Amino acid sequence: MRQRRFPRVEAGAGSKPAASPRVLAIRLLARRDYSRAELTQRLERRGVARADIDSALDDLAAAGYLSDARYADAVVAQKSGRYGKRAIVHALKKRGIGADEAAEAIKPLAEHDEAEDALALWRQRFGVVPANQREKARQVRFLLARGYGLATALRVLRMAEADDL
Repeated sequence: MRQRRFPRVEAGAGSKPAASPRVLAIRLLARRDYSRAELTQRLERRGVARADIDSALDDLAAAGYLSDARYADAVVAQKSGRYGKRAIVHALKKRGIGADEAAEAIKPLAEHDEAEDALALWRQRFGVVPANQREKARQVRFLLARGYGLATALRVLRMAEADDL
């Protein structure tokens, strides 16, 4: 069984008082950005009451330490170029970012051609036009798994074939 990295601290004789939810959240945010949903989940796992979590996170959001919009922008910046819009939106939803904030965060991606990113990724991974249907299907599956649409994946292969001729 996996040992807890941060064991639950219960107030009792001879033990240190438990850290406040605000302090715990700040310690987590000092390492990396979190979405509100992720922080809530982490604090709940440590046994903090939901009401205490909500008030602490409201304070941190008001102070500017916690921002789902900033976190979503960071995730988009990290994943763009390696993943398509679908995969990025899925990653944001998985991390607890709402649909409105996810749509706002991926707006900058709408300005450039997704096929160009997919082609660069395809060249990095394969670089050779598929010789048969099996290889073509494998390359298309790779692009689909990275969050690009079927039309984009097929367009990338057509662009690669045109460059190869």
